[in-house]
This record gives sequence, C-alpha cells and structure tokens, in this order.
Amino acid sequence: MDRSRRVHNLIVFPLPGASHPSMVRTADPTYNSAMPEYRRAWSPGGTFFFTLVTENRAPILCSELARNILRTALQETRRRWPFVIDAFVLLPDHLHTIWTLPPGDTDFSRRWGFLKKEFTKQWLASGGAERDVSMSRSHNRRRGVWQRRFWEHMIRDESDFQGHCDYIHYNPVKHGLAKCPHEWEYSSFHRFVREGIYNGNWQCSCKSRCHSPDFTDISRFVQE
Repeated sequence: MDRSRRVHNLIVFPLPGASHPSMVRTADPTYNSAMPEYRRAWSPGGTFFFTLVTENRAPILCSELARNILRTALQETRRRWPFVIDAFVLLPDHLHTIWTLPPGDTDFSRRWGFLKKEFTKQWLASGGAERDVSMSRSHNRRRGVWQRRFWEHMIRDESDFQGHCDYIHYNPVKHGLAKCPHEWEYSSFHRFVREGIYNGNWQCSCKSRCHSPDFTDISRFVQE
C-alpha cells in the first residue's frame, strides 16, 4: 500500500486562501491507530527541516503580539516566494518547521532572512523588547530579537520526513510545556489529527504513561 501523502500548508496560523485538500484514510487492516499514517508525494531535494531561535532564548514567541506578527510575516514571505509548510511548532523561544519549496528552488535563506527582518521590524515598532547585542552586531545593524543563524536539514526520504514530523509534534512535551502533544495549541499536530495522519492519542499520557520516542539521530543536528 502506498503510504506517501502530501501534507499541504500545515500551519498553526491559518492563512487566507490556503489550500487544505481533503485527505481520506484508506482502509488498512494492518493500520495501528496509535501510529502516524503518512501518505505523501515526497520530492527529493526540495523539503527542509528548520530550527529558528530567539536571541538569548527570550521567551517571546507565544505571546499574542508575536504570534500575530509572525503570522503576517509568514503570509508576506509566502506571497513573495511560495512554499508549502508541511509541519510547524511554535515554542516560547524557538520554532521548528518543515518547508517544501517549488521544484528547482532551494533559496530558503532569502525567505528566512526576509521573515526575520519583517518580524523584527514589526515587533520593535509594536513595543516588543530586544536583548542586548555585541558591539560588532550593533555596528552591523543587527537587532537582539533572533539569533543570527538558523539551522537547516534537507529531508532525505520518507522515513526522514516522518521522523522530523514526529520530532516537531513531540517537542512541547520534550521541553515540559505539555504532558501530551494534543495539549499544545501552537502546533500543526491538530491538523495532522484532523487529516487522519495522527490518532489524537498519539504519545498521549493522559490515561497511562507512554515511552518517549527515540530522537537520538535527529537531536544531533536539531540545534535547539
């Protein structure tokens, strides 16, 4: 059975006009409802996992102001340079996401540079605080909102995609912000459940303790 399914425009911030095609689970007697089911047309070379962290890990991102500004910055970035947001989680001091870029396009640096710049501009204009930066960064007109770098990893294959989706959706539990993935509001986990990719009880500890997933291979390059 083909288990490749494309997951379109998954994002915790609804975007006007975003396309969310219906995804119907095919009957499968071997399907384990506790496990995620992915059916996705994966295209080699065009899908990337990213980590973006605030300066000095300032816990600002889950505030209403930051979420609204980030939503707007993402909308404008996607309007200028389209891409699909396959998975997303927002935590107070960092975010993880998976993007798929159009065929032949690998210029994610331009997208992130613009998004960070737009967020910073609107955040400071709205009275948001920034962290102190070094003299050299100040001379280069860098503000104390985001860390200078972001981290990327090119998704190698379907298994790699699944592992990073699981990492993203378990991240709030890993950081002690929720007991179960379904408890965290700012995550594409809820859309995955609605689309039938996850069971709503995936890695849920509400009724009984479950073992944490093994993300050893992924943690080596997540840089969070």
